[in-house]
Amino acid sequence: MPKVHQTNGNGSRRRARGARVGTSLAEINVVPLVDVMLVLLIIFMVTAPMMTQGLPVNLPQARRSQPVSAQPIYVTIPAAFSRDRVVQINNDEVRVDILQERMKQAMLEHDDKSVFVRADGSVAYQDLVFVMDKLKEGGVEKVGLATRPAER
Repeated sequence: MPKVHQTNGNGSRRRARGARVGTSLAEINVVPLVDVMLVLLIIFMVTAPMMTQGLPVNLPQARRSQPVSAQPIYVTIPAAFSRDRVVQINNDEVRVDILQERMKQAMLEHDDKSVFVRADGSVAYQDLVFVMDKLKEGGVEKVGLATRPAER
């Protein structure tokens, strides 16, 4: 609130033409603000690790596995993939350039948006990831990697 300094001698608090209004220097008290910010920082530091989730992974079962009830779609990546860039969808050979379009067509016919990938053991990891990216662009929601059981 501004303070009125009186200039006339009669003691009235009226503001006259020559009255000077003095304002106190308004400063923000930063100490409570810093305290609140530090408390919020501690809260976020404690709760942030609880909010992170790991990658969703469906671990395979080696024993007593149940057969797949629906007709699955198999995408096979041969050993010669790095040379000729051809994969196989069930029994049809498809160039990797049009893989996502073929998968969009195949996903229209299936309610289950999952695909099993069978890759040769000599296929480079980068090639496998490239094919999986193409599958995801084609509308596939789940990609399973097919393997054979270990020989005992």
